[in-house]
Amino acid sequence: MPGRRPTADAADLRERLLDAALACFAAQGIGATSLRDIARRAGVTPALVHYYFGDKLQLQQAVVAERLWPVMAQVQAGMGGADDDVAAMVAGFVAAITRVVAAHPWLPTLWVREILCEGGALRDVMIERIGPLLPRLLMERFAAAQRAGRLNPELDPRLMVVSMVGLTMFPLASAPIWRQLFGAGELGADAVQRHALALLTRGLELGHE
Repeated sequence: MPGRRPTADAADLRERLLDAALACFAAQGIGATSLRDIARRAGVTPALVHYYFGDKLQLQQAVVAERLWPVMAQVQAGMGGADDDVAAMVAGFVAAITRVVAAHPWLPTLWVREILCEGGALRDVMIERIGPLLPRLLMERFAAAQRAGRLNPELDPRLMVVSMVGLTMFPLASAPIWRQLFGAGELGADAVQRHALALLTRGLELGHE
């Protein structure tokens, strides 16, 4: 009941509702998902979803705060202390992305559908919250390395970040297509990581004079 401390069962149910919402958002898009869809996936009544989250917007905000935000923080943490080492920054980012996608396979699809596509419900979240957390930070570090002569001067530090995202998120999101098209079941996260690192590190010209 409102005002009472949640029981363990109540906490588990709340987590299940968040997982169900995330699965629906990734599968059919936030705009096309109703609370009834989420309730059906979680095996509960729509009234119970209302009880825990109020309305769809509040549920969406909870998914961002408790699912998406922690995952992006894991990507940043996975880069360790590679503040000045460009190669380590690139390798850390690529490795962190592949790790979190292996643990959270909904991430690439949600990213493409709700951030990259026009009208995506999470685009503002990307610009206002995730942007300062990682993309802008990486851009600033690349720019500093370029000024110090440790990075190819013909590269744009901003587009370096775009390239890293493009060489990880897109292949991971579209992996089922390429596996079927090329008849290659081995085109998974490990293959994406090796390929992205090979392409990125060849163009960095580290230590450029």
